Amino acid sequence: MANQVNPRKLHLSKWTAQVPQNREKHFLVTELIRDEDEVITGCVLEAVINQNSYTLTDWRELKDSERWRQGWK
Repeated sequence: MANQVNPRKLHLSKWTAQVPQNREKHFLVTELIRDEDEVITGCVLEAVINQNSYTLTDWRELKDSERWRQGWK
């Protein structure tokens, strides 16, 4: 089952990694990446535990419920 993600509500949304790496489990979307037409193409996730940032070049990766769960659980 895919996560329902509305790109207009993506900024500052909370996500939980299904398979945490380096104790990084909870993330916050801190920035949206847009193309020249202002269409959202990617986003920056910040780990809550240590503020490490990761760029998703395609925000639709968050729809993969085997990798991500919406909210902090």
